Amino acid sequence: MNAAADYLTALALAPLLPGLISRVKAFFAGRQGQPVLQLYYDLWKLAHKGTVYSSVTGRVFRLGPAVSLAAVSVALALIPAGGHGALLAFDGDLILFAYLLALARFVTVLAALDTGSSFEGMGASREVFFSALAEPALFVSLAVMAKKAGAFSLNLIFTTNNPVTGNPLLLVAGALFIILLAENCRIPFDDPNTHLELTMIHEVMVLDHSGPDFGLISYGAALKLWLFSALIVRLVLPFGESWHSADNPALFYCGICAVALGAGLVESCMARFKLLKVPAMLLAAAVLAFAAFMVA
Repeated sequence: MNAAADYLTALALAPLLPGLISRVKAFFAGRQGQPVLQLYYDLWKLAHKGTVYSSVTGRVFRLGPAVSLAAVSVALALIPAGGHGALLAFDGDLILFAYLLALARFVTVLAALDTGSSFEGMGASREVFFSALAEPALFVSLAVMAKKAGAFSLNLIFTTNNPVTGNPLLLVAGALFIILLAENCRIPFDDPNTHLELTMIHEVMVLDHSGPDFGLISYGAALKLWLFSALIVRLVLPFGESWHSADNPALFYCGICAVALGAGLVESCMARFKLLKVPAMLLAAAVLAFAAFMVA
């Protein structure tokens, strides 16, 4: 029951994270900014709109948002929250975790290509190229945690009494934070608010979605941001038996908010990378992860 409650709480609170990032950016820019609950308002508005489909799109385009959201939702269930275990756990689930994220990206790319638009094809090409560089860093980061914990399940890795510490912890945390920014299309890798054609990556792939379908995409993006934030919090703040169990849930959710605030701080202090520099940064994340694996 506790794991189910944690999972439902994550589903309910995930749209808060983009709002927190926007408020941090507005604070540093000297603006009032959007309300923290803005994404909730947007989702409600999109849910009550109609959906427009181009005559050249097929079932892949229509099913893409729902399948992507389902894949991210299942991946979220594999990560334990607070002092409780994961909703789903079995030996080898960290492999499923990575491939569920890949499935979500795959169907989004297919939906973009199904429009027949060269513009969306350009965004899909960039998304696939950059994700191919980010996935090795994610796999090696998971391997570091599995090696240290001696387990092959995310639930066991994050509840072990032998967590990643010291220099490997700093290296893996740095790699995962870079992956978080890249996988969630945040500055300096991408800008979810941009409409500059030459620099768009993820947003260009979802331009033809509207109404409830676009709401599913926006909610799925918030869940993915929560998912990576939870991964970092569980790594940095191990919730083993040595921690006070009553404080763990509060500490976990504060950690999630801290990661979002950190992402907002990075976006406030940095400009968007040129596209040619994005691969170099993703390779740097992979190097950090490999270095952590060597010294763990």
